[in-house]
Amino acid sequence: MDLKNTNFKNLINEYYNYIVYTLLTLVLLSILLLGSSGNISNFALFPTQNSVCQTSKTFNMKIYGDKLEEALAGAATKDKTVIIAIVNKAYVEGDKPMLDIFLDGFWLGKGTAKLIKHLLIVAMDQTSYRRCKFLGLHCYKLQTDGVDFVGEKLYMSEDFIKMMWRRTRFLGDVLKRGYNIIFTDTDVLWLRNPFPKLSHNKTIDLQISTDNFNGNQWSEANLINTGFYMIRSNNKTISLFDAWYAKKNNSTGLKEQDVLQNLMRGGEFRKLGLKVRFLDTVYFSGFCQNSKDVRAVVTVHSNCCRRISAKMADLIAVIHDWKRFMSSPANETSKFQWTPHDHCRNSWKN
Repeated sequence: MDLKNTNFKNLINEYYNYIVYTLLTLVLLSILLLGSSGNISNFALFPTQNSVCQTSKTFNMKIYGDKLEEALAGAATKDKTVIIAIVNKAYVEGDKPMLDIFLDGFWLGKGTAKLIKHLLIVAMDQTSYRRCKFLGLHCYKLQTDGVDFVGEKLYMSEDFIKMMWRRTRFLGDVLKRGYNIIFTDTDVLWLRNPFPKLSHNKTIDLQISTDNFNGNQWSEANLINTGFYMIRSNNKTISLFDAWYAKKNNSTGLKEQDVLQNLMRGGEFRKLGLKVRFLDTVYFSGFCQNSKDVRAVVTVHSNCCRRISAKMADLIAVIHDWKRFMSSPANETSKFQWTPHDHCRNSWKN
């Protein structure tokens, strides 16, 4: 008898048995795990294409084309609507940064806390991205092509205008991916759920806030504000964003909001067949034109303001006003008045 050959065969058999035992153990563990989640029927040892999809759903796994698609899908509602806000380092640092004030609105507002799961924070630098992840939000890091978007961009400065155009390009890309957008600046406090006051008529392509509402929700004479709007993804709105962004290099000294206003006044909305609704400041208000009814107000935007520090100071005052209103007896709401936005008014003096 060849002992060396026999020992080698025994070694091979033991190794073979070990492999079989390991595979069987893994299969049994998989069956137990799937069975405990009530999805044992989805399991197959040699799965078909359909069972692979089912198993992926069981483990909450999905393959996305890129990180943006993954971020959008994670925040979207069932009808593919995403709330998007864009931040940089200047909005996340300090004792009470703008991002925290913005989120306070969601936590303190009526029916707004549940909307945070549909909020996607787009970070323009690593610091703001880390802060977003720390807060447990849906986050996406926007590549900025070597442009420094870290610090505060003073209103209408060259860097401010560049940042606004980068925002426009990004939002146009989101529309092209088939997602509807509710865009909100982080200096907009959400005090109530805006969905009941936004029309659900799918023929309306764009619903946009105004600095001063003229009383007619269909009038292009309204002065628009791109700090809050809802836009549906379709060929018309994608064409609008393409036409809008194409004006970037021929609009020296103008911010993107001014360019959109000029496009509207020049008949571009009508040319594209867009149906646009302009939002009443009674509901979607701002520092340019306060809501006249605290019982109806939905959002408060610190527009007509020059510096982040001034915006934050006056938005904190709005939060105190809101708390005061929420804790006051119903018969005292008629006496309610907003605290004057002194910090923002004074920001234009420097």
